[in-house]
Amino acid sequence: MNELQTQLPTNTWVAGTWEEYVQAIKQPAYEKAKSYYHNGEIRIERPPVGPDHADNNGIIVVLVNLFGIAKAIPLKLLINCSYQKTGVIEAQPDASYYIGEKVRQAPTGSSVVNLDTNPPPDLAIEIGDTSLSDDLGGKRLLYEDLSVNEYWVVDVKKAKITAFRIIANGGSQRIRASVVLPGLSMDLLEEGLRRSRQTDNTAVGSWFLATVQA
Repeated sequence: MNELQTQLPTNTWVAGTWEEYVQAIKQPAYEKAKSYYHNGEIRIERPPVGPDHADNNGIIVVLVNLFGIAKAIPLKLLINCSYQKTGVIEAQPDASYYIGEKVRQAPTGSSVVNLDTNPPPDLAIEIGDTSLSDDLGGKRLLYEDLSVNEYWVVDVKKAKITAFRIIANGGSQRIRASVVLPGLSMDLLEEGLRRSRQTDNTAVGSWFLATVQA
C-alpha cells in the first residue's frame, strides 16, 4: 500500500503492514469508522447509518445486562472498545464484556486496550448487518486469535444469533447456550430480538427479566 494513498476501500480486507494500518486509521475520514487488523490485513468499516443495527446493538446489551442483574453475575460492558496486540492484531467489537471475577481486571482509561498487559474480554459481540459474512468468517478467526472466551454474531435481518465458544488451543465451536453466562440461551435472546421489532425496549426488558427470574 502506497504511503501517499489517502483512503482505503471500506468493508473489505486490504493487505498492509501494521505501520500502514496505524497511519490509515489516523486519517480524519475514518474518525468514526471501526478498524481491524489481522494476519497482515487491514479492515475499515464505515459506521452503519440505519436504525436496525443500532436497535439490535441496544437490545442485546440491555438483555445481557438484565441477565447479569437477575443472576447476580458481575458484568463490565464496553461499547466499541478497541483491543490491540501491538504490531499483530486489533479489533473493535460492537460490544464486549468482562464477566465475574474478571471484572476486577477490566481496563480503564481513554486509550486503546493493550492486550500485552491487559486480559481480553470474556465475550465479544458483533452486530451483523452489512458486515454479516465477515463477522461469521474473518472476524471469527480474529477473535479466536484474540483469545476471547466467547463470540456472538447477531444477524440483524433474521433476528438470529450465531454464538461460538473459543477453544483454548485454537479454533471455535458453535453453541446455543452461553458458557460464560450459564443459563442464558440464544433462543431466549432471539425471542427478545423478535419482540423488539414489535414493541419498545422497556416491554421487552420486563418480559425478559420475568422469564429469567421464573
